[in-house]
Amino acid sequence: MTDALPARSRLVAAALEEAGIAGRIVVLPDAASTAALAAAALGVEVGAIANSLVFWSDDEPLLVMTSGAHRVDTAALAERLGRGGIRRATPEQVLAATGQPIGGVAPTGHPAPLTTVVDEDLAAFPEIWAAGGTPHTVFPLTFDELARLTGGTVTRVA
Repeated sequence: MTDALPARSRLVAAALEEAGIAGRIVVLPDAASTAALAAAALGVEVGAIANSLVFWSDDEPLLVMTSGAHRVDTAALAERLGRGGIRRATPEQVLAATGQPIGGVAPTGHPAPLTTVVDEDLAAFPEIWAAGGTPHTVFPLTFDELARLTGGTVTRVA
């Protein structure tokens, strides 16, 4: 089944299997490059979409897995994490850090591990959905699986 997936999604699928996460990658007929599009395509609340947002902070990429229901408060998050500042990564920085395009960044399957923050608000959902390496691919998992998969720091991001 994974042989039919795009190359980037196959890397994500392999990382999920290695982590013991049962959720399988789903290929959507239309691109779901925003939380609202993904939620509509899946028939779930927008808050159950785990957006993978890449920022730049202290000269390195920072992956923030946030609920699709809100925006990241970068100033507050930088203060909470003790960082000098947090700003959106450029599309080129996102691709270099993750190997995946904006709108399809998965929480895993990157060339190297990324420092990651996981939005505590995602814990309110029994099942969450994340991008699978392309704007057309997604997969389900639990909050605990997301935190374990990414090794992320769980905190408030909004």
